[in-house]
Amino acid sequence: MISPFNNDDDHDDKPREECGVVGIYNDPEASRLCYLALHALQHRGQEGAGIVAATRDGVLNSVTGVGLVSEVFNESKLNQLPGSHAIGHVRYSTAGQSMLKNVQPFVADYMHGRVGVAHNGNLVNYERLRRELEENGSIFGTSSDTEVVLHLIAVSKKRPLIARIVEACEKLKGAYSMVFITEDKLVAVRDPYGFRPLVMGRRSNGAIVFASETCALDLIEATYEREVMPGEVLVVDKKDGVQSYCLSQHPEPKSCIFEHIYFSMPNSIVFGMSVYESRRMFGEILATEAGVDCDVVIPVPDSGVVAALGYAEKAGVPFQQGLIRSHYVGRTFIEPSQGIRDFGVKLKLAPVRAVLEGKRVVVVDDSIVRGTTALKIVRLLKEAGAIEVHMRIASPPIIASCYYGVDTPNSEELISNRMNVEEIREFIGCDSLAFLSFDSLKKMLGGNSGGFCYACFSGKYPVAPNGNVNKVVDFVDDGLNGSIQSIDGGWLQGSEDQGQDLNHEEDN
Repeated sequence: MISPFNNDDDHDDKPREECGVVGIYNDPEASRLCYLALHALQHRGQEGAGIVAATRDGVLNSVTGVGLVSEVFNESKLNQLPGSHAIGHVRYSTAGQSMLKNVQPFVADYMHGRVGVAHNGNLVNYERLRRELEENGSIFGTSSDTEVVLHLIAVSKKRPLIARIVEACEKLKGAYSMVFITEDKLVAVRDPYGFRPLVMGRRSNGAIVFASETCALDLIEATYEREVMPGEVLVVDKKDGVQSYCLSQHPEPKSCIFEHIYFSMPNSIVFGMSVYESRRMFGEILATEAGVDCDVVIPVPDSGVVAALGYAEKAGVPFQQGLIRSHYVGRTFIEPSQGIRDFGVKLKLAPVRAVLEGKRVVVVDDSIVRGTTALKIVRLLKEAGAIEVHMRIASPPIIASCYYGVDTPNSEELISNRMNVEEIREFIGCDSLAFLSFDSLKKMLGGNSGGFCYACFSGKYPVAPNGNVNKVVDFVDDGLNGSIQSIDGGWLQGSEDQGQDLNHEEDN
């Protein structure tokens, strides 16, 4: 019997990032550069993509679609997006079902103009905010938490627009790295904890670029300048250039450690650190602390490659590609009428018998979530002739769900929450199993270790920020074209180079 289309959840047994965002200001090819940058961020979301561009006469044009960037956009679609300012988004849904109406960026008309937004993260108080807005008459067109942000901006009485954005953000709890576009401005905002990454770069023609990762900057030949700091608002326009504001007094950052373990591309700089170097060091630590006699070290491609290189180099054992990944298999496929064991994994990962047969194999992966994929991989390797399979995991055991923009199963489904290491080893059938030690991970991060969120490893979630965002006084005009000159509550303009926290400075 032929089964219905299968989501292949076993092979996608990984935490999944919600999305990636990009914003480009003052480049005549803004929408095309957005398109390229979204290609570089495709690993952050494959369910939908969109671009919004601002024309010279202030119109915001939008093209969104379900599927990969290359499936959504073509020359005709990009021709519908003229203008020198644009924002873009690729998504994997964590909040909101996967459907066209939930594909970002979102654009909204309200009393004082139009605004578009692209959001990476997850709002933990989304349901309460939506209920309050609906009780006051708001009508929602999507099931995405991002739409709440637009409603909060629309109902705000503050002026100018930057004040509306700030008032909206003071009501949000959770993770948000967002880019906004209006007829003449680009705004980038990062939550006070800095859960999700957001960086700023500049092209040789002076165009400002924001993106979730530096790999997007590299592709469009923008020079990385710095991170958007946790709790920072960056406003870009032609009149004032880049202005930096402090969103709120914020606690110690809690950036997502899984960006370095799995989500980000190895060629990216994330949270000021090289992802490649982090993963290589994870592998070295495993080889030092959990080494085993073996003949060959192989990765689970693609996310285990760099850690496996680090392990092999430190252990002095040959690194080989014992598993070959097919890059031409989508998330859905029709299963064969005859039951083939481990069909989904075999479709995507092919063992190399010449590397494995008669060998003691160390296989390095980035994480174990439910354990179902690890079980099938071990079985695949032994069927290909490996006489021993030793699994090494380049992260600590995942014992808790994430609420900050990462799609993880419920805690009850997480194998490390239900079993100890020996029980997991027996379940997946390998000869030995070791995880990266939590203490060793923090030691490797050194003085930066306090700036990361480890909730998925510890079950200890960062506490929501206390206090309110500093207030900005009302302005005479709405501020879509206005400037920010009267500031109240400790706000000051900051240097675009320093991006410093000026909350404690006196107003002038």
